Amino acid sequence: MKENRWLRDHWLILLTGVVVGVAALILTAAGNPKNMGFCIACFERDIAGALGLHSAAKVQYIRPEIIGIVLGALLSAVAAREFRGRAGSSPACRFVLGLFVMIGALVFLGCPLRMVIRLGGGDLTAVAGLLGFIAGILVGIVFLKKGFSLGRAYSVRKGEGLMLPGVMVVLLVLLVAAPQLLKFSEEGPGSMHAFWLVSLIAGLAVGIMAQRSRLCMAGGLRDVFLLKDYTLLTGFLAIWVTVTVGNLILGNYNLSAVSQPIAHSQYLWSFLGMALAGWGSILLGGCPLRQLILAGEGNGDSAVTVLGMIVGAAVAHNFGLAGNPDSVVDGVYKVGGIGTHGMVAVVLGFVVLLAISLLHLPGKEEA
Repeated sequence: MKENRWLRDHWLILLTGVVVGVAALILTAAGNPKNMGFCIACFERDIAGALGLHSAAKVQYIRPEIIGIVLGALLSAVAAREFRGRAGSSPACRFVLGLFVMIGALVFLGCPLRMVIRLGGGDLTAVAGLLGFIAGILVGIVFLKKGFSLGRAYSVRKGEGLMLPGVMVVLLVLLVAAPQLLKFSEEGPGSMHAFWLVSLIAGLAVGIMAQRSRLCMAGGLRDVFLLKDYTLLTGFLAIWVTVTVGNLILGNYNLSAVSQPIAHSQYLWSFLGMALAGWGSILLGGCPLRQLILAGEGNGDSAVTVLGMIVGAAVAHNFGLAGNPDSVVDGVYKVGGIGTHGMVAVVLGFVVLLAISLLHLPGKEEA
């Protein structure tokens, strides 16, 4: 009876994890980079490049997966009568937080979702990122316990909530009907992608399922440490198991810390980059995937956060902050990672997050 109750309470989040894992495997087989069936940070970076916001030629492509996630969440929210326009919860702070969450993720070379997918491919370099993400979440929880809040959102007209979904529709039209207006990578990760319709359908499926189940990696770990509730975390465990089993069946599993696709072995900065992303996600109330879902539900503050992440991707590549993957050059293994500018950006990010955390404690606004 107890087992049946557990399954009844968790079947939707488990199913969502399986759907996301299967979609990631399909997208990888269909042309997406290895261990990158889904990566919110990487795909938003590619969109920024396609729009000319940065000039890194290897990461430029309008990713239909992002479009599908937002529109899938919109369709699901409308069908469930959960679409509500709302905004006004410290949008400027959310923009800045989104920017630094993106910088932290690109230092690591992946968002929390790709971190799990990398682990599912046997990428041991992702363990440093996972530990850092947990550490960042624990720091964020300290401030939540002290009463941190970005303030409440208020009801606004539905048009406000439809802004980001509208932008996604425009991006899809540009990709399909006017690609000459966009930039496309001819080599590198941006040149590796599934057929646009396959990517869009996969994104729609993930958006619908994630909206219904409230899937969120940061929220899952937050709930474990703060409430002893493992519900949301089971979704990401399901993604990891699904991707692992799928890669083993397909012969793509490579348990190693060497020569992993689009990953680097500069472990300290992988740890710190994801610690920055984890802390920022807790302050925002959700990981990058969750921000897309909330924006699809009509949350204008999450839409601002997504725009902040896209700008953060542009900043990261325009100023050389993002990580570079390990590579083999002339038969010699070359360790990637980040340069001095990236290190300074991560430290600056911690300073900014600390300031935002302290300034949004009870009594600080009135002081």
